[in-house]
Amino acid sequence: MLQFALRRLLSVVPTLLIVMTFVFGMVRLLPGDPARVLLGQNATPQAIAELNHALGLDQPVWRQYLSWLGQLARFDFGHSLKDNTAIGSLIADTLPTTMELAALSLVIAVCIALPTGLLSALHPGSWIDRAATLLALSGLSLPNFFLGIMLIYLFSIKLAWIPASGYVGFMQDPLRNLLLLILPALTLGVQSAAILMRYLRSTTLETLNQDYVRTARAKGLRGQVVVFKHVLRNSLIPVLTSLGLQLGGLLGGAVIVEQIFSVPGFGRLLIDAVFSRDLPVIQAVVLLSSVAVFIASFLVDLAYGTVDPRIRYN
Repeated sequence: MLQFALRRLLSVVPTLLIVMTFVFGMVRLLPGDPARVLLGQNATPQAIAELNHALGLDQPVWRQYLSWLGQLARFDFGHSLKDNTAIGSLIADTLPTTMELAALSLVIAVCIALPTGLLSALHPGSWIDRAATLLALSGLSLPNFFLGIMLIYLFSIKLAWIPASGYVGFMQDPLRNLLLLILPALTLGVQSAAILMRYLRSTTLETLNQDYVRTARAKGLRGQVVVFKHVLRNSLIPVLTSLGLQLGGLLGGAVIVEQIFSVPGFGRLLIDAVFSRDLPVIQAVVLLSSVAVFIASFLVDLAYGTVDPRIRYN
């Protein structure tokens, strides 16, 4: 497994270089002049030219790109154009919040998807299956922003159980931290649960028809042993793949949800950077989002061998 992990990490390097080039090029295509945004619409052309020179934005694109790669090689993301704050400190302030939100939303998604998808597959065509299908289709169809607004209306305005927005650090007040994050985590978790539930249902139905399952039942094994030891374990491979992709996307920043619930995470940092044309911050956030997807995919690959012993990393 160690050799497989090293090969997998080495294969990420060229892919990451392509992603960095793509991110740098796409950010430069954003409309608007960062210097004009920082100085305001009434800024003189001379002041704009001086600020562009001070920020290095008047240099050739290839030189800016090489300079950025040199900074990344030193694990230096540079400084924000908006207030000259080190981007590393901005990431350190916002990334833990997004990681906590992503972890909580995945816990909610798994707690909903596993029992619902399994029961739906074990009782195909029943009212349980129809209710689970309706729940999954609803979760897939409802946009995050609409579901978030409806949750705020129900739990914050009508019932007045949970504050509508805000954030408190976990170390500062754990209970209030979880209370403020439960609605955004539920908003993200419902859609993830719907996807996981559909995957689990289809793979479980397929696994139930395998020969080794019929053999296990013919040998007199109890139904629970067959389901949890033989069926569920062999049905988790596609679910793990989907879970890893969703984890990478959530770590990349739940932009809309964080904006709705005023959660100071990666998503809000990206939105603020886009509106202020803060190119170094945009580059850093998008790049780290891509790295999060790679890490999630790598962890899923390692988990395959644990879930399915038939897989060998040769």
